[in-house]
Amino acid sequence: MELRLGRLAILACSWSLAASAVSAAPATTSGSVALALAGVVAPYSPLPAKQKKAVAAFFAGDSNVPITTKITVTADKVVCRASDVAITSRSCELIFGSNTHTVRGAEANAIYATVALAGVPPDGAAGTIYEALSKLSCTLDPAVIKDKAGGGADCSFEPGN
Repeated sequence: MELRLGRLAILACSWSLAASAVSAAPATTSGSVALALAGVVAPYSPLPAKQKKAVAAFFAGDSNVPITTKITVTADKVVCRASDVAITSRSCELIFGSNTHTVRGAEANAIYATVALAGVPPDGAAGTIYEALSKLSCTLDPAVIKDKAGGGADCSFEPGN
C-alpha cells in the first residue's frame, strides 16, 4: 500500500511540474490582439514620443502614420489585479527595467482585459484575481499594418509573473 501511495505521489508531482512548465511556456499572439496588447502597454513604455503616437494612431484605427520602421513595444512585467470582494479595486503594475508604472481604474481594466484576451490564464488568491505576463515583446510593422490584410502586429510573452 505504501509503495502504491508513493508512486501516486510521484505521479501527482510530475503532473504538477508539467502543468507549471506549460503555464510558464512562452506564448505568442498576432493581428488585432497583438496590436491591442501593444496599444495598452505603449503609453507607459520608454518608447520615443513619435513611436508612442504611431502606436496610439494604429490602436485608434488610423494606419496612415509617418513612421516606416518597425516599432517594438516591450515590458519586463505586466501584473494586473482585480478584487472580487472590493469590486472597485483594480490596478496594474507595468515594469520596464527599473521603472514601474502603476495604473488604476479604467486604464487598468483595459490592460487587464487585453492581457486576458491575449490568452493569459487568470490566477487568484484571497479575493484577488491576477492577470500577469513577463518578457513582453510586440513588434508592429507600419508597412504591413497599412495594407489592412490582418498582419503587421506580433507579440511574444511568458504568461504569469
